Amino acid sequence: MTKLPFVIVLVISILTFLKADELGELKRSSMTLYFQDYFGGNNATMKPVTFSGDAWSFKQFGTIFCTDDPITVTMDQGSAQVGRAQGIYVTSALDGSNTHVLISVVFTNDEFGGSTLEVQGTSKQFERVREVAVVGGTGRFRLARGYVTFETVHIDLSLSYSIIEGNFTIWHY
Repeated sequence: MTKLPFVIVLVISILTFLKADELGELKRSSMTLYFQDYFGGNNATMKPVTFSGDAWSFKQFGTIFCTDDPITVTMDQGSAQVGRAQGIYVTSALDGSNTHVLISVVFTNDEFGGSTLEVQGTSKQFERVREVAVVGGTGRFRLARGYVTFETVHIDLSLSYSIIEGNFTIWHY
């Protein structure tokens, strides 16, 4: 009986090794992508879906935003689009300092089309650089783990438009 736990651990280890071998070699990838964020107007790609009070704000606790931002390879709006950032943000701190981010980076370009990266975690929304976890992925980024740093590199309040640079560092199969 005392050997049973050892045998169970050994069998699980062997099965895990065999499954990992099927996935191939673990790779490290880094990429910089630009999120073209329109937070107002008729063509908004980010909108509040619920909030308390008379008007919404990024700082208002409980505000939930839905997003579908185009993602490009450079800061230029006209540069090649590689995908969409689809998901939600929730202002989750009472003082409005943090949002909880749940974003799927859905790739649509030829190189990574059909693949995704899943981003989730707390974002200190008013800090210059925010770091959020990459908790999964599919396709070319199967079983991705890592992090992304977000930095707002351009903002035009008159146009309700910003550009957010995302620097991804991920390990995947």
